[in-house]
Amino acid sequence: MNNTVKVLALGLACGLGAAAVLAATDPAAQIEQDLHRHIAELASDAYEGRAPGTAGEEKTVAWLQAAFEELGAEPGNAGSWFQEVPITAVTTAPDAVLAIRGSDFSADWAYGSEMMAFTRRQVEQAGIEESELVFVGYGINAPERNWNDYADVDVSGKTVVVLINDPGYATQDPALFNGNAMTYYGRWDYKYDEAARQGAAAVLIVHETDAAAYPWEVVRSSWSGANIGLTADNQHLDKAAVEAWIPQAGAEALFAAAGLDYAQSKAAAARPGFKARPLAGFHASVSLNNSLSTNLSRNVVALLPGSKYPDEVIIYSAHWDHLGVRPDAPGDNIYNGASDNASGVAALLALTRQFMSADAPQRSIMMLAVTAEESGLLGSKYYSENPIFAPAKTVANLNMDNIAAGNIGRTRDVAVVGYGNSELEDYLARAVRGQGREVVQEPYPEKGYYYRSDHFSLARIGIPALYLTRSTDSVEHGKEWGDARLRDYTANHYHKPSDEYDPSWNLSGAVQEVMLLLEIGRELAANRDFPSWHEGVEFKRAREQSLAAPSRR
Repeated sequence: MNNTVKVLALGLACGLGAAAVLAATDPAAQIEQDLHRHIAELASDAYEGRAPGTAGEEKTVAWLQAAFEELGAEPGNAGSWFQEVPITAVTTAPDAVLAIRGSDFSADWAYGSEMMAFTRRQVEQAGIEESELVFVGYGINAPERNWNDYADVDVSGKTVVVLINDPGYATQDPALFNGNAMTYYGRWDYKYDEAARQGAAAVLIVHETDAAAYPWEVVRSSWSGANIGLTADNQHLDKAAVEAWIPQAGAEALFAAAGLDYAQSKAAAARPGFKARPLAGFHASVSLNNSLSTNLSRNVVALLPGSKYPDEVIIYSAHWDHLGVRPDAPGDNIYNGASDNASGVAALLALTRQFMSADAPQRSIMMLAVTAEESGLLGSKYYSENPIFAPAKTVANLNMDNIAAGNIGRTRDVAVVGYGNSELEDYLARAVRGQGREVVQEPYPEKGYYYRSDHFSLARIGIPALYLTRSTDSVEHGKEWGDARLRDYTANHYHKPSDEYDPSWNLSGAVQEVMLLLEIGRELAANRDFPSWHEGVEFKRAREQSLAAPSRR
């Protein structure tokens, strides 16, 4: 144990004896106490917003190691508490200007307020010069849905203008894509990647608050500063040179100058048979000057070994990172991330205490606190590519992200992100009956939350994953009040410095969620089941393939 961990451990140890008694006599009260204590710690200014590759990371991972050690867990990666994740941060100078030129039209869009341009290439300079503009609708190539926005158009070396979300959301037609529920085709990362596969030099995604599920301020805070990616030998040169967001107002002005009506063009893009349309005579130019730094970030891995089947594991996951500090921002410039996601990490520790206070589970339990979720699920992606337990030996993933959002308190409903996906919902249904609640689909499926947290990385390699979040039917105040609380959090606190801990938070709803996941984990740890995805779910084939040829840890 190094000196930093020793000091942190001394601070943790004082309350553990009394806490162990409380854990055995009143688990819910102990979980609530743990959540408050650990959120307050991790969301304090001392952790500097927990950005990967910073001093805030060093303090965060050291504190987590000490906390898991004091609870009696074991290091989960061949004797180490950490899984090293190589990351490269690309920080674009904020003096970049996106110049749009066309017939009788000239605009120089400023970084931050009028556009957010960046690159995922790990290079010091990137840019485009007089790159032709092409409107490609939603930028989707989905053969299984007979949809290709890139059909009969060559975008090689050009700049594509793309709408956020997908045609199902735009039309609310349940027969088109998944209707109101966003598919992966609606996500920004898919759109950037598909454009690069088509040969585009740059991608401009049009931001609309409802369709994106967050306001422009989130775009500005999330893509400014250091943009982090997994370190790549090819420097990610397969990505587009420039990736950017532009506000809807800018897109409307651009389309009008090109003789197009934005609303009509958007409606046409949501209909089958849409054809991409060059914005004739219009070009884009921008130069990005980047500073690069490469570091080893860390996933924190704690293990509770199984007593009978130690090579089989149930993974609880939560991301420890947030957005760090924005030195050039006025006022409070620390993004503490109290709800997102100090609350989920606090739940990992609360669950660890509960498992340690009972007989050892027959299967192993892993507490996986991953890095760089805010940068594109990088820590969980790295784990999925370098799993400590083989997918065939991984029973399930139970993910916790932003469980304190809105502080709504106890609810009548249990909202499932990706409702109807897997047999894990059968376990959930049994646990929910004990709480007298109802399982429902997530309240805002159009926002694509299923593709925005770490369970998605594990689902892609076939591991059944359950993600509960954002239940809103308040026992005390009703659903309308709960919905308003969640909307207020998203609009005013999500990815903003104001996501700070307050001792007055009502965490009873978060306690309900942790208790459900505890019961599900205990049941899975005591049986021989390997839950499956339901028919038609895109991850089912990967699961079947891994189980057909299981490998040992």
